[in-house]
Amino acid sequence: MANKIIIEWNDSYSIGIKVIDDQHMKLIELTNKLFDSCLSGHERTKFDSIFLDIIHEIIAYVSYHFGTEEKVMERSNYPEYKIHKQEHANFAKEILNKVEEFKLCKVNPSLSFVYYLKNWVFSHVAVSDRKLGTYLGEMKRNGAFQHTATGTKKDVETNQNGNEQKRDVI
Repeated sequence: MANKIIIEWNDSYSIGIKVIDDQHMKLIELTNKLFDSCLSGHERTKFDSIFLDIIHEIIAYVSYHFGTEEKVMERSNYPEYKIHKQEHANFAKEILNKVEEFKLCKVNPSLSFVYYLKNWVFSHVAVSDRKLGTYLGEMKRNGAFQHTATGTKKDVETNQNGNEQKRDVI
């Protein structure tokens, strides 16, 4: 049986920064994984375990992704860095609150969590991340930012599994 999906990547979601677009694709994949788990029909205890495992995977990946975006914003002197970073912090806080409510059985696990995640990710990508992509694209066109997604400058970072890896800065 095929996995059920709530959203598919579309090139219109691209902000033009490969490393960030690739991470957005991964966030879509994780959102779909969570959606599929909600529709799986598992008994409550098994569902709770699966749901929490996926949520923890999402939290770890979102933290990794936000770190990448924030490094790019810092290095490019992005003028809306503080606002964007605060959006990240607010989202992380809200997700952690929702997970805690779930653990304390204050909320019934439902698709509402998945829809919240999907809607936030795409409203953030469509507005805040698109602004960042436009800003970086303009810097590249003007020659004010020398690092490109083609690999002229590599950076070492720790990935979500704790392993060092080289990646394109933007």
